[in-house]
Amino acid sequence: MNKIALITGATSGIGKSCAEKFAANKYDLILTGRRNDRLEIIKSDLEKKYGSKVLILCFDVQDKSAVKNIFSTIAEEWQNIDVLVNNAGLSLGRDSFLDSSIEDWDTMLQTNVNGLLYVSKEIVPLMIKHNKGHVINIGSVAGKEVYENGNIYCASKFAVDAISKSMRIDLLKYGIKVTAIHPGAAETEFSVVRYKGDQSKADAVYKGFQPLSPDDIADSIFYAANLPKHVCINEMVITPTQQAGVYYFHKNE
Repeated sequence: MNKIALITGATSGIGKSCAEKFAANKYDLILTGRRNDRLEIIKSDLEKKYGSKVLILCFDVQDKSAVKNIFSTIAEEWQNIDVLVNNAGLSLGRDSFLDSSIEDWDTMLQTNVNGLLYVSKEIVPLMIKHNKGHVINIGSVAGKEVYENGNIYCASKFAVDAISKSMRIDLLKYGIKVTAIHPGAAETEFSVVRYKGDQSKADAVYKGFQPLSPDDIADSIFYAANLPKHVCINEMVITPTQQAGVYYFHKNE
């Protein structure tokens, strides 16, 4: 029987790359996202390419009731989840604290923090029931250092870091692993979403150096998820070679 990985925010970027990586290595998948058309395409592609079973669940992790209803009624064959990748997240705006939108703050906190909590709250008891499991939370270097005009996005990722550490402690007695992955500059839809569709601003973020790709992060996630039972990577901070922290880049002329 194949292992099962549950990946949130699987319609693009790191989540989509994780789906590909795990499917290629004989995992069955539960994939969640807000865009059902993309989920359907990914499901079809992975099933044809790798023969994995793929269950798609279309909902927004911000919706506490939807998360609870969906996972409380999930078929028994899908309850034996080995790996949860809490990937769903976003950044909105790059404005000072005074100029930022409260609506953007709410969306970031609801998605990056509450969404992670809502999903984990439903899945971790299933892992405990089956005496195994690994929770992998996607944080950011912005959860390690605060930068100008990062305010609430940074706060949300600092929260992911703290939640991951506390989960690791609280779940020790159950043998459940918890890992936080903190990527630096990775070229995904992240910056397009942050700049609300302004492609030129998004492209400028990655100018002058080679950023990480979603596949780079997915490789690290898969590695962490497939170590021996007695080994747990508590956290990884992963940056491009030309980046050290949130401020320090060496960019080509």
